[in-house]
Amino acid sequence: MRKLFIVVNEDRFFLSHRKAVAVEALRRGFDVTVVAKDTGRRSEVEAIGARMVDMPINPTGMNPLQELRTFRFLRSLYESERPDIVHHVGLKNILWGGLAAKMLGVGGVVGAVSGLGGLFGDGKLSVVTRGILGVMRFSNNREGVRVIFQNTDDEALFLEHKVVSPHQVEFTKGSGIDLDDFRYAPEPADGPVTVIFTARMVKEKGVCDLIEAAERLKPEFGSRVTFLLCGRLTPNKSGITREYMHEHCDGEYICWLGERNDVRELLEKSHIMAFPSYYREGVPKSLIEASAIGRPIVTCDSTGCRDVVDDGVNGFLIEPRNADMLAERLRRLIMDGELRRKMGHASRLKAEREFSIDKVVETHMNIYESLISGIR
Repeated sequence: MRKLFIVVNEDRFFLSHRKAVAVEALRRGFDVTVVAKDTGRRSEVEAIGARMVDMPINPTGMNPLQELRTFRFLRSLYESERPDIVHHVGLKNILWGGLAAKMLGVGGVVGAVSGLGGLFGDGKLSVVTRGILGVMRFSNNREGVRVIFQNTDDEALFLEHKVVSPHQVEFTKGSGIDLDDFRYAPEPADGPVTVIFTARMVKEKGVCDLIEAAERLKPEFGSRVTFLLCGRLTPNKSGITREYMHEHCDGEYICWLGERNDVRELLEKSHIMAFPSYYREGVPKSLIEASAIGRPIVTCDSTGCRDVVDDGVNGFLIEPRNADMLAERLRRLIMDGELRRKMGHASRLKAEREFSIDKVVETHMNIYESLISGIR
């Protein structure tokens, strides 16, 4: 049986971003192993028929000893189990998994660039960043490699620095959405206008900018508006502290809900998606979900985010780190229900055209089959 390893940072990310790909691969006869940090959701991974291997990884850290441990783990795993294809999702897994696969001669290697994050956020390449690109360039200099990009900015950067060759490039616009699961839902007719944000609580996601904009709007709207912030804290250096969240979230006007598993239901009960991220995203799943539900979106004119919003059509693009501009665009949507509904319908149409999970899954299957044919 053809052995496929899907390597992601955490089991919960696999379930939200790559589960559909694994399900279809299993249906087509692949023996699928998910390699990920176990955060307590192993049973959900195994329920689809895949095996799960717990991986030692710090998704947000850069401790050299921890990084070496992750690399040695993957090298040992690939050496003992000899997969036909390894599919690395995210920069850290592409870096260490790609190097291990190169050293061991794994036949097929897929790298999924799902955002480049803080290392590439300001457009300047540090010594560390150049080193990372160099390792990936070395690992990709071989046959049997495909690299999937979600936006053209990341693709252009990798091509410019010769990390990939043009013939290795594949493209999917985000990780896709099940349009039957995330159906269009009219906005609620009653209650306050609800603005929702869903992401990890890190500064680059624009959490502080959104809170600042909300506080500026409070004297004008008060109880007629509610802001819902959904997402977990993270221990990396740019993570928002629990103290900050408690200080600024009163539980009525601004509510921090923590990590939630009912995002779809929360989106259905909301009116506007606000996502002022200047993190170097792939294409944010949060925005694709909001688009599918049919919500207007206010987000930054930044890598990945701009791929979901046509400015003035299904939402607004704003300058990064501009709380004034964010507040002004939110004010327009809060005050104009007809504009919200018009942009919400446009969001749904965009999701149907561009973000269907079926297209994403089919692209992955074509890549896998192409690599298997090359191995044979």
